Amino acid sequence: MGWPYVGKTLSLYTQNPNTFFSKRQIRYGKIFKSHILGCPCVMISNLEIAKIILVTQSHLFKPTYPISKEMMIRPQAVFFHQGMVHNIEDIVLDLLTSWEDSNMINTLHEMKKYSYEVAMISVFGKETEVNEIEGLKHLYHCIEKGYNSMPLNLPGTPFKKAMKAWKLLNERLRKMIQKRREIGEYGGGLLGVFLGLTEKDLLSDSQIADNIVGVIFAAHDTTASVLTWLLKYLHDHPHLLDAVKIEQEEIRCERLVTKRGITWDDTRSMPVTARVIQETLRAASILSFLFREAVEDVEIEGYLMPCGWKVAPRANTYMPFGNGAHSCPGRELAKVEMLILVHHLTASFRWEVIGEDNGIEYVPFPVPKQGLPLKLHRIRAKYNAFSG
Repeated sequence: MGWPYVGKTLSLYTQNPNTFFSKRQIRYGKIFKSHILGCPCVMISNLEIAKIILVTQSHLFKPTYPISKEMMIRPQAVFFHQGMVHNIEDIVLDLLTSWEDSNMINTLHEMKKYSYEVAMISVFGKETEVNEIEGLKHLYHCIEKGYNSMPLNLPGTPFKKAMKAWKLLNERLRKMIQKRREIGEYGGGLLGVFLGLTEKDLLSDSQIADNIVGVIFAAHDTTASVLTWLLKYLHDHPHLLDAVKIEQEEIRCERLVTKRGITWDDTRSMPVTARVIQETLRAASILSFLFREAVEDVEIEGYLMPCGWKVAPRANTYMPFGNGAHSCPGRELAKVEMLILVHHLTASFRWEVIGEDNGIEYVPFPVPKQGLPLKLHRIRAKYNAFSG
């Protein structure tokens, strides 16, 4: 179990999670106990047992996070989304236009900007004032730095700073909720849906605020990481990039003829691109673990999982959006978000990775520290998206 309280957190954070799992699997077997981020954990590295926890006996486990993250994504949050294809396309076009001025971008940074903007419009609607969005963005970034840290509520620690930002964020959200209630205009997005609920479905301001915080976190970080790896893998495999370009150019030509933006039906007609995204999700292992918490003492194959302990199936098998009753309800929004960006990026730009030997050393987890710097070249001609 490691040191008191700290447990094996330092061991996990100083090496690849796959290495952390492999060493202990060799020594202890497919199920072993550990202590991560302030909580005792049962670690699972077997697909069949993971499916028992996530699917066949999912009623014995509830969704959870490490303690630090749980205190910022509150327990009343319910994860779902609202999809808006045209609004997402507007965000993509604005983003790509801004890239032209710099010619070189830090991909992870830009993907976080993109996924954040999509999340904010999904939650608050397009009519939200710019200054409100920017203020919330700053607080979210402060929280992001501390939600996967040791839950040490001491001055100067990332957790302490994150908790302070969370309180300020919660206050701002409550004021936004009260303002919309007072004027009787609920607005668009998820917030508008929450405020419009009636009678038995009515949510308190606290429940609404918790859901908003949770949804933006769920929609933000992971999508940005997947998109960063997606561009890296496409760059490393030119034959796949060419196949994606051909598919997207066909859709682009249809849009030019009919003088329209991208539609939901277009995103359903991208089988090659969709498969590339699926393979990126498999290869990159964006989430190192899927956390659950035993709601009672559970015995599986002779192993006791005590009530209240975290259970962390290894995400090295293909479960990018989780599985079972608590699988990610925002998966379709994430997929559409990726498809729309890839459509415009492959049809309008060529890019190259900047670094030694035109590449970056990396492992599947975490995202490259360099953020994958890309040099961009806009394609000027009307139909030469893959002519070089």
